[in-house]
Amino acid sequence: MASSNTHVVKVTVSLPTDLLAVADQHAARLNASRSRLIGLALTQLLAAEGYRFYASESAEFAAASAAAAREALQHAGQAG
Repeated sequence: MASSNTHVVKVTVSLPTDLLAVADQHAARLNASRSRLIGLALTQLLAAEGYRFYASESAEFAAASAAAAREALQHAGQAG
């Protein structure tokens, strides 16, 4: 998560009681505070967004290069 040099700001967050209970259960399982749990969750969210970005970028590249790849494979099949 954050390094020890990161500036920390205290905030107030309102959650439904059932969601808070789930957060407390996960925090206890991880032996972490609520703040640490929320920080970890946000860090994972950011990582997932990065993966989604690169996945869509890869899909766009694959679609754009499919015709050239198909042509190269057909040409390679004729040479062999």
